[in-house]
Amino acid sequence: MDKSEERTEENVLKNNLSESDIVVSDDKQHICDIGQESFLLKSSMITHRDTIHNDQKGYRCEKCTKIFGSKKSLLVHIKAVNDDRKDIVFKQFKNYSCNNCEKKFGQKSDLLRHQKTVHEGQKDYGCDMCEKKFGQKPHLLFHQKTVHEGRKDYTCDWCEKKFGGKSDLLRHQRTVHEGRKDYSCDNCGRKFGHKSSLLLHQKVVHENRKDYACDKCEMKFGQKPNLLRHQKIVHKGRKDYTCDWCEKKFGGKSDLLRHQRTVHGTRKDYACITCEKKFGHKWYMLLHQKTVHEVLKDYICDECEKKFAHKTHLLIHQKTVHESRKDYKCDICEKKFGHKSNLLRHQRTVHKTLKDYACDKCQKKFGSRDNLIRHQKRFHETRKEFKCDNCEKKFGHKSRLLEHQKKVQKCCKGSMPLMRELITIDNCKYELIIMDIQDEE
Repeated sequence: MDKSEERTEENVLKNNLSESDIVVSDDKQHICDIGQESFLLKSSMITHRDTIHNDQKGYRCEKCTKIFGSKKSLLVHIKAVNDDRKDIVFKQFKNYSCNNCEKKFGQKSDLLRHQKTVHEGQKDYGCDMCEKKFGQKPHLLFHQKTVHEGRKDYTCDWCEKKFGGKSDLLRHQRTVHEGRKDYSCDNCGRKFGHKSSLLLHQKVVHENRKDYACDKCEMKFGQKPNLLRHQKIVHKGRKDYTCDWCEKKFGGKSDLLRHQRTVHGTRKDYACITCEKKFGHKWYMLLHQKTVHEVLKDYICDECEKKFAHKTHLLIHQKTVHESRKDYKCDICEKKFGHKSNLLRHQRTVHKTLKDYACDKCQKKFGSRDNLIRHQKRFHETRKEFKCDNCEKKFGHKSRLLEHQKKVQKCCKGSMPLMRELITIDNCKYELIIMDIQDEE
Protein backbone atom coordinates (compact mmCIF):
# COMPACT_ATOMS: atom_id res chain seq x y z
CA MET A 1 0.00 0.00 0.00
CA ASP A 2 1.53 3.33 -1.02
CA LYS A 3 1.58 6.43 1.21
CA SER A 4 -1.33 8.20 -0.54
CA GLU A 5 -3.53 5.16 -0.04
CA GLU A 6 -2.43 4.90 3.62
CA ARG A 7 -3.44 8.55 4.19
CA THR A 8 -6.75 7.99 2.43
CA GLU A 9 -7.57 4.88 4.43
CA GLU A 10 -6.48 6.59 7.66
CA ASN A 11 -8.85 9.47 6.86
CA VAL A 12 -11.69 7.03 6.23
CA LEU A 13 -11.16 5.13 9.48
CA LYS A 14 -10.50 8.21 11.60
CA ASN A 15 -13.66 10.04 10.55
CA ASN A 16 -15.86 6.95 10.20
CA LEU A 17 -16.47 7.74 6.53
CA SER A 18 -17.38 5.49 3.64
CA GLU A 19 -15.66 5.65 0.28
CA SER A 20 -18.56 7.51 -1.24
CA ASP A 21 -18.17 10.30 1.35
CA ILE A 22 -14.77 11.28 0.00
CA VAL A 23 -15.05 10.30 -3.66
CA VAL A 24 -17.52 11.70 -6.15
CA SER A 25 -15.81 10.80 -9.42
CA ASP A 26 -15.56 7.34 -10.92
CA ASP A 27 -11.74 7.36 -10.66
CA LYS A 28 -11.32 4.23 -8.54
CA GLN A 29 -8.01 2.45 -8.94
CA HIS A 30 -8.63 -1.01 -7.44
CA ILE A 31 -10.70 -3.34 -9.63
CA CYS A 32 -12.06 -6.71 -8.60
CA ASP A 33 -10.59 -9.33 -10.93
CA ILE A 34 -13.78 -11.43 -10.75
CA GLY A 35 -16.71 -9.02 -11.10
CA GLN A 36 -14.80 -5.98 -12.46
CA GLU A 37 -16.21 -3.70 -9.72
CA SER A 38 -13.93 -0.74 -8.92
CA PHE A 39 -12.97 0.58 -5.46
CA LEU A 40 -11.00 3.48 -4.07
CA LEU A 41 -9.35 1.41 -1.35
CA LYS A 42 -7.59 -1.90 -1.86
CA SER A 43 -8.94 -3.13 1.48
CA SER A 44 -12.52 -2.49 0.30
CA MET A 45 -11.86 -4.47 -2.88
CA ILE A 46 -10.43 -7.39 -0.90
CA THR A 47 -13.40 -7.38 1.51
CA HIS A 48 -15.77 -7.32 -1.44
CA ARG A 49 -13.99 -10.20 -3.18
CA ASP A 50 -13.80 -12.33 -0.05
CA THR A 51 -17.43 -11.87 1.00
CA ILE A 52 -19.20 -11.70 -2.38
CA HIS A 53 -17.21 -13.98 -4.69
CA ASN A 54 -15.29 -16.27 -2.33
CA ASP A 55 -18.19 -16.50 0.12
CA GLN A 56 -15.98 -15.88 3.15
CA LYS A 57 -18.54 -14.86 5.73
CA GLY A 58 -17.53 -15.05 9.37
CA TYR A 59 -20.55 -13.50 11.16
CA ARG A 60 -23.38 -15.95 11.88
CA CYS A 61 -26.85 -15.15 13.24
CA GLU A 62 -27.57 -17.28 16.32
CA LYS A 63 -31.30 -17.62 15.55
CA CYS A 64 -31.46 -18.44 11.84
CA THR A 65 -27.82 -19.48 11.21
CA LYS A 66 -27.60 -17.02 8.32
CA ILE A 67 -24.00 -15.92 7.66
CA PHE A 68 -22.79 -12.40 6.83
CA GLY A 69 -19.52 -10.95 5.58
CA SER A 70 -19.38 -8.08 8.06
CA LYS A 71 -20.49 -7.38 11.60
CA LYS A 72 -22.48 -4.36 10.45
CA SER A 73 -24.50 -6.53 8.02
CA LEU A 74 -25.20 -8.99 10.84
CA LEU A 75 -26.45 -6.20 13.13
CA VAL A 76 -28.67 -4.80 10.38
CA HIS A 77 -30.13 -8.27 9.89
CA ILE A 78 -30.76 -8.75 13.62
CA LYS A 79 -32.46 -5.37 13.88
CA ALA A 80 -34.60 -6.06 10.80
CA VAL A 81 -35.97 -9.40 12.03
CA ASN A 82 -36.20 -8.44 15.69
CA ASP A 83 -38.07 -5.17 16.25
CA ASP A 84 -37.83 -5.65 20.02
CA ARG A 85 -34.02 -5.34 20.07
CA LYS A 86 -33.74 -1.92 21.70
CA ASP A 87 -29.99 -2.33 22.15
CA ILE A 88 -29.37 -2.05 18.42
CA VAL A 89 -30.13 1.38 16.99
CA PHE A 90 -29.36 2.60 13.48
CA LYS A 91 -29.75 6.34 13.11
CA GLN A 92 -29.03 7.79 9.72
CA PHE A 93 -28.12 11.46 9.52
CA LYS A 94 -29.20 13.23 6.34
CA ASN A 95 -27.42 16.57 6.43
CA TYR A 96 -27.31 17.22 2.68
CA SER A 97 -30.45 18.76 1.16
CA CYS A 98 -31.16 19.28 -2.52
CA ASN A 99 -31.93 22.90 -3.37
CA ASN A 100 -34.31 21.89 -6.15
CA CYS A 101 -36.61 19.35 -4.47
CA GLU A 102 -35.53 19.46 -0.78
CA LYS A 103 -34.79 15.72 -0.79
CA LYS A 104 -32.19 14.87 1.85
CA PHE A 105 -29.17 12.60 1.68
CA GLY A 106 -26.77 11.12 4.17
CA GLN A 107 -23.73 11.56 1.96
CA LYS A 108 -22.64 14.45 -0.18
CA SER A 109 -21.77 12.14 -3.05
CA ASP A 110 -25.38 10.87 -3.14
CA LEU A 111 -26.63 14.47 -3.25
CA LEU A 112 -24.31 15.35 -6.14
CA ARG A 113 -25.25 12.19 -8.01
CA HIS A 114 -28.95 12.96 -7.47
CA GLN A 115 -28.57 16.52 -8.79
CA LYS A 116 -26.58 15.35 -11.78
CA THR A 117 -28.91 12.54 -12.86
CA VAL A 118 -32.34 13.84 -11.79
CA HIS A 119 -32.27 17.64 -12.19
CA GLU A 120 -29.51 18.05 -14.76
CA GLY A 121 -30.60 14.95 -16.66
CA GLN A 122 -27.09 13.61 -17.18
CA LYS A 123 -27.07 9.98 -18.23
CA ASP A 124 -23.52 9.02 -19.11
CA TYR A 125 -23.94 5.24 -19.23
CA GLY A 126 -25.54 3.92 -22.42
CA CYS A 127 -26.58 0.35 -23.06
CA ASP A 128 -24.83 -0.99 -26.18
CA MET A 129 -27.80 -3.25 -26.96
CA CYS A 130 -30.82 -0.94 -26.82
CA GLU A 131 -29.16 2.50 -26.44
CA LYS A 132 -31.08 3.20 -23.24
CA LYS A 133 -29.13 5.54 -20.99
CA PHE A 134 -28.61 5.60 -17.23
CA GLY A 135 -27.24 8.06 -14.72
CA GLN A 136 -25.31 5.45 -12.76
CA LYS A 137 -23.24 2.47 -13.86
CA PRO A 138 -24.87 0.00 -11.40
CA HIS A 139 -28.25 0.82 -12.95
CA LEU A 140 -26.86 0.05 -16.40
CA LEU A 141 -25.40 -3.28 -15.24
CA PHE A 142 -28.67 -4.21 -13.52
CA HIS A 143 -30.60 -3.33 -16.70
CA GLN A 144 -28.35 -5.47 -18.88
CA LYS A 145 -28.53 -8.40 -16.48
CA THR A 146 -32.31 -8.42 -16.03
CA VAL A 147 -33.52 -7.19 -19.44
CA HIS A 148 -31.06 -8.46 -22.03
CA GLU A 149 -29.70 -11.51 -20.22
CA GLY A 150 -33.08 -12.29 -18.69
CA ARG A 151 -31.59 -13.12 -15.33
CA LYS A 152 -33.92 -13.23 -12.35
CA ASP A 153 -31.92 -14.72 -9.53
CA TYR A 154 -34.33 -14.10 -6.64
CA THR A 155 -37.36 -16.39 -6.24
CA CYS A 156 -40.29 -15.86 -3.88
CA ASP A 157 -40.79 -18.77 -1.47
CA TRP A 158 -44.58 -18.30 -1.47
CA CYS A 159 -45.53 -18.00 -5.13
CA GLU A 160 -42.24 -18.82 -6.92
CA LYS A 161 -42.34 -15.52 -8.80
CA LYS A 162 -38.85 -14.43 -9.83
CA PHE A 163 -37.20 -11.03 -9.57
CA GLY A 164 -34.05 -9.44 -10.91
CA GLY A 165 -33.17 -7.64 -7.68
CA LYS A 166 -33.33 -8.70 -4.05
CA SER A 167 -34.99 -5.42 -3.03
CA ASP A 168 -37.79 -6.13 -5.52
CA LEU A 169 -38.29 -9.58 -4.01
CA LEU A 170 -38.44 -8.22 -0.45
CA ARG A 171 -40.86 -5.48 -1.48
CA HIS A 172 -43.06 -8.06 -3.22
CA GLN A 173 -43.16 -10.32 -0.16
CA ARG A 174 -43.86 -7.41 2.19
CA THR A 175 -46.69 -5.88 0.16
CA VAL A 176 -48.28 -8.90 -1.55
CA HIS A 177 -47.95 -11.80 0.88
CA GLU A 178 -47.73 -9.94 4.18
CA GLY A 179 -50.22 -7.29 3.04
CA ARG A 180 -48.22 -4.48 4.59
CA LYS A 181 -48.95 -0.89 3.59
CA ASP A 182 -46.75 1.18 5.86
CA TYR A 183 -47.00 4.51 4.05
CA SER A 184 -50.12 6.60 4.60
CA CYS A 185 -51.14 9.81 2.82
CA ASP A 186 -51.65 12.75 5.20
CA ASN A 187 -54.31 14.28 2.97
CA CYS A 188 -56.70 11.41 2.21
CA GLY A 189 -55.52 8.58 4.43
CA ARG A 190 -54.86 6.20 1.54
CA LYS A 191 -52.15 3.65 2.29
CA PHE A 192 -49.35 2.37 0.10
CA GLY A 193 -46.84 -0.44 0.22
CA HIS A 194 -44.02 1.64 -1.24
CA LYS A 195 -42.85 5.09 -0.25
CA SER A 196 -42.30 5.95 -3.91
CA SER A 197 -45.97 5.15 -4.60
CA LEU A 198 -47.04 7.48 -1.78
CA LEU A 199 -44.87 10.34 -3.07
CA LEU A 200 -46.15 9.82 -6.61
CA HIS A 201 -49.76 9.80 -5.35
CA GLN A 202 -49.26 13.05 -3.45
CA LYS A 203 -47.62 14.71 -6.43
CA VAL A 204 -50.18 13.64 -9.04
CA VAL A 205 -53.43 13.63 -7.03
CA HIS A 206 -53.07 16.34 -4.39
CA GLU A 207 -50.57 18.67 -6.06
CA ASN A 208 -52.11 17.96 -9.50
CA ARG A 209 -48.68 17.95 -11.09
CA LYS A 210 -48.37 16.59 -14.61
CA ASP A 211 -44.74 17.02 -15.59
CA TYR A 212 -44.70 14.79 -18.67
CA ALA A 213 -46.17 16.36 -21.83
CA CYS A 214 -46.63 14.61 -25.15
CA ASP A 215 -44.76 16.45 -27.93
CA LYS A 216 -47.39 15.47 -30.50
CA CYS A 217 -50.73 16.30 -28.90
CA GLU A 218 -49.69 18.30 -25.78
CA MET A 219 -51.54 15.89 -23.49
CA LYS A 220 -49.94 15.82 -20.04
CA PHE A 221 -49.34 12.95 -17.60
CA GLY A 222 -48.27 12.61 -14.00
CA GLN A 223 -46.03 9.62 -14.69
CA LYS A 224 -43.52 8.98 -17.45
CA PRO A 225 -44.70 5.36 -18.05
CA ASN A 226 -48.21 6.71 -18.76
CA LEU A 227 -46.76 9.15 -21.30
CA LEU A 228 -44.80 6.38 -23.03
CA ARG A 229 -47.85 4.13 -23.02
CA HIS A 230 -49.95 6.94 -24.53
CA GLN A 231 -47.41 7.56 -27.29
CA LYS A 232 -47.11 3.86 -28.08
CA ILE A 233 -50.88 3.22 -28.29
CA VAL A 234 -52.25 6.51 -29.65
CA HIS A 235 -49.54 7.86 -31.94
CA LYS A 236 -47.74 4.65 -32.95
CA GLY A 237 -50.92 2.56 -32.97
CA ARG A 238 -49.32 -0.39 -31.21
CA LYS A 239 -51.55 -2.94 -29.49
CA ASP A 240 -49.39 -5.82 -28.39
CA TYR A 241 -51.86 -7.73 -26.18
CA THR A 242 -54.50 -9.96 -27.83
CA CYS A 243 -57.47 -11.60 -26.11
CA ASP A 244 -57.49 -15.39 -26.53
CA TRP A 245 -61.31 -15.51 -26.60
CA CYS A 246 -62.30 -12.80 -29.08
CA GLU A 247 -58.94 -11.73 -30.59
CA LYS A 248 -59.53 -8.13 -29.57
CA LYS A 249 -56.25 -6.25 -29.18
CA PHE A 250 -55.16 -3.89 -26.42
CA GLY A 251 -52.30 -1.49 -25.89
CA GLY A 252 -51.70 -2.43 -22.26
CA LYS A 253 -51.71 -5.72 -20.37
CA SER A 254 -53.94 -4.24 -17.64
CA ASP A 255 -56.54 -3.34 -20.29
CA LEU A 256 -56.49 -6.92 -21.61
CA LEU A 257 -56.90 -8.41 -18.12
CA ARG A 258 -59.72 -5.99 -17.32
CA HIS A 259 -61.44 -6.89 -20.61
CA GLN A 260 -61.16 -10.64 -19.92
CA ARG A 261 -62.37 -10.20 -16.35
CA THR A 262 -65.38 -8.02 -17.17
CA VAL A 263 -66.45 -9.26 -20.63
CA HIS A 264 -65.60 -12.96 -20.64
CA GLY A 265 -65.51 -13.49 -16.89
CA THR A 266 -68.62 -11.30 -16.33
CA ARG A 267 -67.08 -9.69 -13.25
CA LYS A 268 -68.57 -6.30 -12.44
CA ASP A 269 -67.30 -4.99 -9.12
CA TYR A 270 -68.42 -1.35 -9.37
CA ALA A 271 -72.11 -0.58 -8.73
CA CYS A 272 -73.84 2.76 -9.26
CA ILE A 273 -75.21 4.06 -5.94
CA THR A 274 -78.22 5.58 -7.70
CA CYS A 275 -79.56 2.78 -9.93
CA GLU A 276 -77.36 -0.15 -8.78
CA LYS A 277 -76.21 -0.83 -12.34
CA LYS A 278 -72.87 -2.62 -12.25
CA PHE A 279 -69.72 -2.01 -14.24
CA GLY A 280 -66.47 -3.83 -14.75
CA HIS A 281 -64.35 -0.73 -14.31
CA LYS A 282 -64.60 2.21 -11.93
CA TRP A 283 -64.06 4.72 -14.75
CA TYR A 284 -67.17 3.48 -16.61
CA MET A 285 -69.24 3.68 -13.42
CA LEU A 286 -68.19 7.29 -12.81
CA LEU A 287 -68.85 8.17 -16.45
CA HIS A 288 -72.30 6.56 -16.14
CA GLN A 289 -73.13 8.60 -13.03
CA LYS A 290 -71.92 11.78 -14.68
CA THR A 291 -73.79 11.35 -17.97
CA VAL A 292 -76.96 9.50 -16.88
CA HIS A 293 -77.77 10.79 -13.39
CA GLU A 294 -76.00 14.15 -13.37
CA VAL A 295 -76.63 14.65 -17.12
CA LEU A 296 -73.28 16.38 -17.55
CA LYS A 297 -72.17 16.58 -21.15
CA ASP A 298 -69.48 19.23 -21.37
CA TYR A 299 -68.26 18.66 -24.93
CA ILE A 300 -70.40 20.21 -27.70
CA CYS A 301 -70.04 19.67 -31.43
CA ASP A 302 -69.69 23.06 -33.13
CA GLU A 303 -71.46 21.79 -36.27
CA CYS A 304 -74.62 20.10 -34.96
CA GLU A 305 -74.49 21.12 -31.26
CA LYS A 306 -74.75 17.50 -30.13
CA LYS A 307 -73.32 17.08 -26.65
CA PHE A 308 -70.94 14.44 -25.34
CA ALA A 309 -69.69 13.48 -21.91
CA HIS A 310 -66.17 12.69 -23.08
CA LYS A 311 -63.85 14.52 -25.44
CA THR A 312 -62.86 11.34 -27.29
CA HIS A 313 -66.52 10.66 -28.10
CA LEU A 314 -66.83 14.17 -29.57
CA LEU A 315 -63.73 13.69 -31.73
CA ILE A 316 -64.97 10.31 -32.98
CA HIS A 317 -68.37 11.84 -33.76
CA GLN A 318 -66.83 14.70 -35.75
CA LYS A 319 -64.54 12.37 -37.66
CA THR A 320 -67.15 9.76 -38.59
CA VAL A 321 -70.32 11.89 -38.94
CA HIS A 322 -69.24 15.29 -40.25
CA GLU A 323 -66.03 14.32 -42.03
CA SER A 324 -67.56 10.97 -43.14
CA ARG A 325 -64.25 9.25 -42.53
CA LYS A 326 -64.19 5.46 -42.51
CA ASP A 327 -60.56 4.54 -42.10
CA TYR A 328 -60.99 0.86 -41.28
CA LYS A 329 -61.67 -1.50 -44.22
CA CYS A 330 -62.45 -5.20 -44.05
CA ASP A 331 -59.86 -7.16 -46.06
CA ILE A 332 -62.45 -9.82 -46.89
CA CYS A 333 -65.45 -7.87 -48.21
CA GLU A 334 -63.91 -4.35 -48.33
CA LYS A 335 -66.69 -2.90 -46.21
CA LYS A 336 -65.53 0.26 -44.42
CA PHE A 337 -66.05 1.36 -40.83
CA GLY A 338 -65.48 4.49 -38.81
CA HIS A 339 -64.27 2.62 -35.73
CA LYS A 340 -61.76 -0.18 -35.52
CA SER A 341 -63.90 -1.93 -32.91
CA ASN A 342 -66.78 -2.08 -35.40
CA LEU A 343 -64.48 -3.60 -38.02
CA LEU A 344 -63.29 -6.29 -35.61
CA ARG A 345 -66.85 -7.00 -34.51
CA HIS A 346 -67.92 -7.26 -38.18
CA GLN A 347 -65.12 -9.71 -38.99
CA ARG A 348 -65.78 -11.76 -35.88
CA THR A 349 -69.55 -12.04 -36.31
CA VAL A 350 -70.00 -11.98 -40.11
CA HIS A 351 -66.98 -13.77 -41.51
CA LYS A 352 -66.04 -15.96 -38.57
CA THR A 353 -69.67 -16.24 -37.34
CA LEU A 354 -68.50 -16.10 -33.73
CA LYS A 355 -71.22 -15.45 -31.17
CA ASP A 356 -69.62 -15.37 -27.75
CA TYR A 357 -72.37 -13.61 -25.82
CA ALA A 358 -75.27 -15.80 -24.66
CA CYS A 359 -78.47 -14.61 -22.97
CA ASP A 360 -78.88 -16.24 -19.55
CA LYS A 361 -82.67 -16.18 -19.94
CA CYS A 362 -83.24 -17.82 -23.36
CA GLN A 363 -79.69 -18.94 -24.33
CA LYS A 364 -79.84 -16.97 -27.58
CA LYS A 365 -76.33 -16.00 -28.70
CA PHE A 366 -75.03 -12.73 -30.08
CA GLY A 367 -71.86 -11.53 -31.73
CA SER A 368 -71.49 -8.44 -29.56
CA ARG A 369 -72.21 -7.50 -25.98
CA ASP A 370 -74.26 -4.48 -27.08
CA ASN A 371 -76.65 -6.68 -29.06
CA LEU A 372 -77.04 -8.98 -26.05
CA ILE A 373 -77.90 -6.07 -23.75
CA ARG A 374 -80.29 -4.64 -26.33
CA HIS A 375 -82.01 -8.04 -26.60
CA GLN A 376 -82.34 -8.42 -22.82
CA LYS A 377 -83.77 -4.92 -22.44
CA ARG A 378 -86.28 -5.41 -25.23
CA PHE A 379 -87.57 -8.94 -24.58
CA HIS A 380 -86.83 -9.83 -20.98
CA GLU A 381 -86.90 -6.53 -19.10
CA THR A 382 -89.70 -4.98 -21.23
CA ARG A 383 -88.02 -1.60 -20.83
CA LYS A 384 -89.21 1.06 -23.26
CA GLU A 385 -87.03 4.11 -22.84
CA PHE A 386 -87.71 5.87 -26.18
CA LYS A 387 -90.91 7.95 -26.25
CA CYS A 388 -92.48 9.71 -29.21
CA ASP A 389 -92.96 13.45 -28.64
CA ASN A 390 -96.15 13.51 -30.74
CA CYS A 391 -98.19 10.62 -29.39
CA GLU A 392 -96.14 9.61 -26.29
CA LYS A 393 -95.95 6.02 -27.51
CA LYS A 394 -92.90 4.22 -26.10
CA PHE A 395 -90.47 1.88 -27.76
CA GLY A 396 -87.74 -0.45 -26.55
CA HIS A 397 -85.30 0.56 -29.28
CA LYS A 398 -84.46 3.90 -30.83
CA SER A 399 -84.67 2.54 -34.40
CA ARG A 400 -88.30 1.51 -33.79
CA LEU A 401 -89.08 5.01 -32.54
CA LEU A 402 -87.55 6.60 -35.64
CA GLU A 403 -89.42 4.16 -37.87
CA HIS A 404 -92.68 5.02 -36.09
CA GLN A 405 -92.08 8.78 -36.41
CA LYS A 406 -91.38 8.44 -40.14
CA LYS A 407 -94.66 6.55 -40.70
CA VAL A 408 -96.70 9.02 -38.66
CA GLN A 409 -95.10 12.03 -40.33
CA LYS A 410 -95.69 10.52 -43.80
CA CYS A 411 -99.32 9.51 -43.23
CA CYS A 412 -100.43 12.39 -41.05
CA LYS A 413 -98.33 15.31 -42.28
CA GLY A 414 -99.89 18.60 -41.27
CA SER A 415 -102.31 16.95 -38.82
CA MET A 416 -102.99 17.27 -35.12
CA PRO A 417 -104.35 14.63 -32.72
CA LEU A 418 -107.96 15.37 -31.67
CA MET A 419 -108.44 12.46 -29.31
CA ARG A 420 -106.48 9.59 -27.76
CA GLU A 421 -108.20 6.59 -26.24
CA LEU A 422 -107.03 3.20 -24.95
CA ILE A 423 -109.14 0.34 -26.38
CA THR A 424 -109.04 -3.46 -26.04
CA ILE A 425 -109.50 -5.84 -28.99
CA ASP A 426 -109.19 -9.60 -28.48
CA ASN A 427 -107.56 -9.05 -25.06
CA CYS A 428 -104.88 -6.82 -26.64
CA LYS A 429 -104.56 -3.17 -25.72
CA TYR A 430 -104.27 -0.47 -28.39
CA GLU A 431 -104.07 3.31 -28.39
CA LEU A 432 -106.66 4.87 -30.70
CA ILE A 433 -105.57 8.26 -32.07
CA ILE A 434 -108.01 10.39 -34.09
CA MET A 435 -106.17 12.98 -36.14
CA ASP A 436 -107.38 16.32 -37.46
CA ILE A 437 -105.98 16.04 -41.01
CA GLN A 438 -105.38 19.40 -42.65
CA ASP A 439 -105.38 19.48 -46.45
CA GLU A 440 -102.26 20.92 -48.05
CA GLU A 441 -102.87 24.00 -50.19
